[in-house]
Amino acid sequence: MTRYREALRWLYGLESRGIKLGLDRIAEAAELRGHPERATRFVHVAGTNGKGSVATMVESVMRAAGYRTGQFASPHLQRYVERVRIGGRPISEREAANRIEELRADTRLPPLSFFEYTTMLAFEAFRDARCDIVVLEVGLGGRLDSTNIVTPEVSVITNISLEHQRILGDTLAKIAREKAGVLKPGVPCVVGARGKSARRAISVRASAVEAPLRWIDRDFESAWDGRSLSVRVGERRWSKLRLGLRGDYQGDNAACVLATLVELQERDFKVSDAHVRSGLKRARWPGRLEWHRGQPAFLFDAAHNATGCDTLARYLDDLEFPGRVVLLFGAMHDKDHRRMLAAFDGRVDRRIYAAPELARSEGPERLAKIRKGTVARSIRDAVARAQRAAGPDGLVVVAGSIFLLAETRALVKNVPTDPPIAM
Repeated sequence: MTRYREALRWLYGLESRGIKLGLDRIAEAAELRGHPERATRFVHVAGTNGKGSVATMVESVMRAAGYRTGQFASPHLQRYVERVRIGGRPISEREAANRIEELRADTRLPPLSFFEYTTMLAFEAFRDARCDIVVLEVGLGGRLDSTNIVTPEVSVITNISLEHQRILGDTLAKIAREKAGVLKPGVPCVVGARGKSARRAISVRASAVEAPLRWIDRDFESAWDGRSLSVRVGERRWSKLRLGLRGDYQGDNAACVLATLVELQERDFKVSDAHVRSGLKRARWPGRLEWHRGQPAFLFDAAHNATGCDTLARYLDDLEFPGRVVLLFGAMHDKDHRRMLAAFDGRVDRRIYAAPELARSEGPERLAKIRKGTVARSIRDAVARAQRAAGPDGLVVVAGSIFLLAETRALVKNVPTDPPIAM
């Protein structure tokens, strides 16, 4: 544990270098390390919301089909090792420590960022585990994200909404262009994005690199029939599918998954309908409409932008929860707080505001000025206040930031979590 903690302390110390978009450093590092990214096959997933859900379902189905899978995700929820999964399980703390130390000791490498080191660590872990297929989630944007040095079997772009405008652009078209940067020559791309400007931007990039596009609502689609899902991909149809991930919005994500699996089948991956049904049903992703039954109950959701909050709010509409509903909310300062908080108007009885232990956190006092609520001194104080406000028959909804979610979930569920690292 000590070596793991010390390795993380060094790695998190690189956060001071900030976000460093661009492919030159990671490409140089990959060449110096023997191109580990060329040792396996990938599904590359970009988008605003839904990346994690799509990646998780694809991985679950491919694992059900008997393949040795890898999955790369960010950020982590409770532990750094969650970012790199093999066979559905995070790598061990010992392996993470060993790999961080090895990369740190390689003096040939350029000055990589936290995320670039983590990407290299993941590529080498997947290579050494001899993964058959890796589902690789983009960290930020796509075009200049360090994951974008791979040539995948299939690319995926989930829905697109405004996010990280200072970095990716202030319009949907600009953001879509960054996401579409993952498209590669001749590699098919499954697109779950709607909206004319976003689609136009993706089409322009696809034409430039001659990447075939598979569009939601045209080439594939989904429909709910009560609690089961039907999906069409081309002429193929699946009915009465059950999803392990909650929320009606997962229908679109599952449609993207099945369109991706069809493309993989055309590239000699053997996936039966039984594998599809089993994998979709067993897929789990902590912190996405995750329930904790208690008195009161807790609902954890990683809604961290306006679109995510709208989706969560619609889920609350369908609950018809009998007790008081309390929102425990915190967010980073660069988010659209007004739109995020407005999503819960008429859907919650009380709001508690708290700040995760990050410099980027918005002050809870400012949030309380947008929508009236109680300002908590800490996450622990916020949890206690929310529990009292909800009462034993009530519900506490935790949303606004993955970092808030992580701290709150660790307290409520008493789950293992990495020690706090000075950033």
